[in-house]
Amino acid sequence: MATSATPPDALIHARGLTKRFASLTAVDAIDFDVERGEAFGFLGPNGAGKTSTMRMIGCVSRASGGSLRVLGMDPVEDGPQIRARLGVVPQSDTLDTELLVDENLFTYARYFGIARNEARRRAAQLLDFVQLKDRAHDRVEFLSGGMKRRLTIARALVNEPELLLLDEPTTGLDPQARHLVWDRLYRLKQQGVTIVLTTHYMDEAEQLCDRLVVMDKAKIVAFGSPRSLIHRYSSREVLELRFPIDATPALDKLNGLAERIEVLPDRVLLYTNDGEAAAVAVHSRGLRPEAILVRRSTLEDVFLRLTGRSLIE
Repeated sequence: MATSATPPDALIHARGLTKRFASLTAVDAIDFDVERGEAFGFLGPNGAGKTSTMRMIGCVSRASGGSLRVLGMDPVEDGPQIRARLGVVPQSDTLDTELLVDENLFTYARYFGIARNEARRRAAQLLDFVQLKDRAHDRVEFLSGGMKRRLTIARALVNEPELLLLDEPTTGLDPQARHLVWDRLYRLKQQGVTIVLTTHYMDEAEQLCDRLVVMDKAKIVAFGSPRSLIHRYSSREVLELRFPIDATPALDKLNGLAERIEVLPDRVLLYTNDGEAAAVAVHSRGLRPEAILVRRSTLEDVFLRLTGRSLIE
């Protein structure tokens, strides 16, 4: 169980939430709460159940079991009312490439019954917010991937949602575009928008999420803030040792130097609270790696420990 009692201001409350597709269980009896004003993340490898969970929250996929409340309502009975108060950024952009940039926002605003003048005002305001004001009259097809992603986020905000759902918001973007998206999302959180996102980028989860769950094989395997998860499942620092390809190190010489030692094809990781001291000890025991790196432990170390290093497709 990810949480216990329902927080009094929880915008999303799930208990035993399950989604099945024939014989496949995509989401297996998970529990979580999302509190008002926080950024909450679902972190996990491909196929872990993140998108299926988001689709149930977004009222486009019916749960197979368990209970789910969104904005205090039942997604089955109150789907239209919930969707009217949500902003949704799907995994793939669904912009209308036949329309101009500002027309995408204006047209979408009209779907919510927003008056024409107000729709134009919001479109202009949002294009300025996502730094696309100078591209307002361009065709969408000519935008870069990062610009399209920012426009999709702007479109999700035209109805001034209380809850913003983002499914893999920066997949495929270059580092500059990713950081700009992160900045916009951080600003939204400061404005009081509750954000729920899925990601398999560890740095994204660390940057954006107040709390998160780690999903693997349809289940929640860990829950907490990024820092608390690192404290619980990893060490303060990691010492990375790289040895020549044709020189197999005598790994028994590393015994006792770290809380945990992980041997990878290209390097050896020592999880320790003092990486520098461990590095000195490595040399004192006669080992001569060709490269040594001391770094702080990250959410990626936690993620790989919990979900493994095998590639999941």
